[in-house]
Amino acid sequence: MRLLRSLTRSLPRSLASRLVVTTVALVAVAALLVSGATALAMRSYLHDQLDDKVLSSVRRAGDGPRPGAMPPPGGQAEFGNQEPGTLIARPDRGEGDILGAQRSQRESLPEATLDLLDDVPADGEVHVVDVPGHGRYRVAADGPLVTGLPTEPVDDAVASVVRWELLLTLLALVSTGALASSVVRRQLRPLTEVAETAHAVATLPLSSGEVGVTERVPEHLTDERTEVGQVGAALNTLLSHVESSLDARHRSEQQVRQFVADASHELRTPLTTIVGYAELARRRPGDAEAAATALAKVEEESARMTRLVEDLLLLARLDAGRPLAREPVDLTRLLLEAVEDARVVAPGHRWSLELAEEAVEVIGDEQALHQVVTNLLTNARKHTPPGTHVTVQLTQRGFEVADDGPGFAPELVAHAFERFARGDAARQREGGVGLGLALVQAIVAAHDGVVRLASEPGETRFRVDLR
Repeated sequence: MRLLRSLTRSLPRSLASRLVVTTVALVAVAALLVSGATALAMRSYLHDQLDDKVLSSVRRAGDGPRPGAMPPPGGQAEFGNQEPGTLIARPDRGEGDILGAQRSQRESLPEATLDLLDDVPADGEVHVVDVPGHGRYRVAADGPLVTGLPTEPVDDAVASVVRWELLLTLLALVSTGALASSVVRRQLRPLTEVAETAHAVATLPLSSGEVGVTERVPEHLTDERTEVGQVGAALNTLLSHVESSLDARHRSEQQVRQFVADASHELRTPLTTIVGYAELARRRPGDAEAAATALAKVEEESARMTRLVEDLLLLARLDAGRPLAREPVDLTRLLLEAVEDARVVAPGHRWSLELAEEAVEVIGDEQALHQVVTNLLTNARKHTPPGTHVTVQLTQRGFEVADDGPGFAPELVAHAFERFARGDAARQREGGVGLGLALVQAIVAAHDGVVRLASEPGETRFRVDLR
């Protein structure tokens, strides 16, 4: 296990180098297997040929001397047409020779060697015997006669083949390494381009401010039919998500900054008024009328500031996801009460209420839904001139508030529900801090509902759908 981990650590780190090393290793294994199989097959083939020669030699030697031929010197066995190096022996007689390069050249075998040959069985098979001073022989016995041939030529031939195979294998590995390095690096070049795109994005300052991630993997590297194309397409998708997330973060930061600025501005106005009237009362301690006026203005501005803070707290709670009450709410009764209150507060407007034949009941927070209706009616009252006709219509899933006033400017419709958003002078009749519609949207969203605005000159319509 340690050896495997050590080998793994010793491998190159880069993918290209690992692929080259793996390719060369596979070629080396294949070449060694082929070379080994070739050497073994050749050795087996040559040994089979040598065995055939040995058996043929023992048959020729066993035929004895031809009629009229001179007996061999020393009464030894006849060599006939045997090739150089042939061994012929009669261990039972203590005779045995090895034929030299010339037929007249013979080397007698010592007694110890003859004892070894005497143990060769006469079974018609070829056996291997180590002859001292002459190497390994393949021998066969025919009765008392033993003959054999040396294996040295076969061994030399096999060794020569193995040397050539090793040399050719080494050359093949060097060539394979060079070719594989060129091919692998060329094939991985698209992956390098993808990595360059990722590095370019990584160097961008993404921590703050408006960030535009314009870097993308080139289109020719996003073909998902290839592995590199899949990586390129996935990286482009990731970069698109990152870009949209960064844009959303930047917009959120801008909204928070704007929200803090607007809230500070709205709170500064009543605070400045309170400080001014308190200073007036302090400078005129004996003036009862001035003191009463100052106290009235302080109370008025305090109430205004209290409403603003309460609205901000409610928005913060809704943004934090705090759940509202979930109980049956009679929407018909709620609209009746809200419209009656509006008629009392703004008798100069014409108020209409259109109800369904049956009462409509929804599940939600009655107090929060009452604030939604009140804010929409207050928006219609404050931002339209007297005589405007305001219609409240009950639907199966919610209600609509419509008026025939001047309407929103087209560029303000998309931002009407943003916090501290203000309408133009045509609709702005009374003071406000711009949180009414933002609260409407937040409360409706907390009820899993949606509020929509459609506005044009002569018709402004808010539609609230609750689930």
